[in-house]
Amino acid sequence: MYDQGVSPAAEVAKADTSEGMSKDARRTLVASTLGVSLVIGTTVALNSALADIAVQTSATQSQLTWIVDSYTVVLAGAVLPAGALGDRFGRRGALILGLAIFMAASLAPVAISSPEQLIVARAIAGLGAALVMPATLSLITTAFPPEKRARAIGIWSGVGGSSSIVVLLGSGVLLEYWGWQSIFWALSAIGLVTFVVSCTISTSRDPNSTPIDVPGSILICASVALLVLGVVEAPLKGWTDPFVYSTIAAGLAGGALFGVLELRRRYPLLDVRLFRNATFTSAVIAVTALSFSTFGLFYLIVQYIQMVLGYSPLLAGLALGPQIFPIAVLGVISPLMVPRFGLRLLLGTGLALQAVGFATLMTLEMDSTYLESVWPQLIIAVGLGLTMTPATAAIMASVSDDKQGVASAVNDSTREIGAALGIAVAGSLLAARYAGAVTPKLAEFPEQVREPAASSLAAAMHIAPQIGPLGEQLEVLAKSGFMEAMNASAIGMCVILAVAAVIVALCGPGRDGRVLIRIGRKQDQARSSDTG
Repeated sequence: MYDQGVSPAAEVAKADTSEGMSKDARRTLVASTLGVSLVIGTTVALNSALADIAVQTSATQSQLTWIVDSYTVVLAGAVLPAGALGDRFGRRGALILGLAIFMAASLAPVAISSPEQLIVARAIAGLGAALVMPATLSLITTAFPPEKRARAIGIWSGVGGSSSIVVLLGSGVLLEYWGWQSIFWALSAIGLVTFVVSCTISTSRDPNSTPIDVPGSILICASVALLVLGVVEAPLKGWTDPFVYSTIAAGLAGGALFGVLELRRRYPLLDVRLFRNATFTSAVIAVTALSFSTFGLFYLIVQYIQMVLGYSPLLAGLALGPQIFPIAVLGVISPLMVPRFGLRLLLGTGLALQAVGFATLMTLEMDSTYLESVWPQLIIAVGLGLTMTPATAAIMASVSDDKQGVASAVNDSTREIGAALGIAVAGSLLAARYAGAVTPKLAEFPEQVREPAASSLAAAMHIAPQIGPLGEQLEVLAKSGFMEAMNASAIGMCVILAVAAVIVALCGPGRDGRVLIRIGRKQDQARSSDTG
């Protein structure tokens, strides 16, 4: 589709027809899939270890939250400028530099013990991940010719989409035998392997060497970071807390100002006129929604499996395993469906299935079996598999080859924003409904028990063994309140995903490239037919 900015690796790949994929392209695919798995997996790697970290470091609940979220906030804020740096100076160099920063930051927690130091180390790891993430996808799209690109992106998406589950399982195995520091050793080891493979691949960059948009980079970095900061604080502080709504408002205002600024820049960081393109915009909405769905599901189902069904962290990781198959398989084959069914039908159907999956979560009860919890997971996983690769490929195909780093960064940034929103919405609805369901029924319990028991199921389960005969009654009450709260969260997630499915169905291009509701000019829609 585009000729400018194609790397030497792409030319090799085009010439290599006997084996279907050149050696350099194969190494690029390995390095990229390892890199994206590392970045995405690190987001959830510590979830099972927070209790151990709290005991050994004396971290407060707020500090534990930021040990996890500092990584996400920095990654989301820095990824778009990082993608531009890769386009300007070389994508392989950005990948290698990012991996070096990530490994150093991941090794630091092995030698430090204070919560504040852990938060800083995780933030630095997020900075390294911001360089890694866009480079992985942009290297693939420039290493493979257009006719082989969708398949490569499918493998990237399938592996990346299932990496969170694999990492949760791996963390559970490590915690069975070693301390929480072993997770950081493992992340560093995977980073080292990825670093070595990355040193053997070809690079690519923007041949036009336009100047970096420094004002735009600073503004979007701050805006996205503020938005994600407010969103991740919402479950703890509440959406009406001044800090929460002021940071979200500042982030949104900064994003609007960024759009105005970019329209006036000779060399913008991001050409915001891309959002007039139906393919690009519908794909961005889909990527945000699928990440919203993925992390919202993790937030709810992991707590259900561990605290209601009583599974250990290791067994909880295994319990999520069935999701891997549909995500990985459909991630590879879904690009083949786009020419037949069109982008609109695939994305709309995928998002609708995710909404249905959250609706079926409401059928679960306290005495439900594990197998009954598998069906909602599988329905959501099928929806994710149908959506993930076509949406990612559509974003990348909407931008010329010399700007693939920025396009990849848009994809990555929307993923992180969607993930933060998924956790925030699910967490906020869960916390509010749980407190409302449990608090009125705690009057017969000792006063010192009421406040912590009303805060979360985990706190109630921790207290129950300490209060004698009332412990079993508290456990039943708390689990019942959690199920009621999980239903409320599932309804909220279902409604939001259904709305996203309708928007994509109305604005996304069909098989013939036409849209039901036009969001841009005719010439902008014309490009939709290239990918729809």
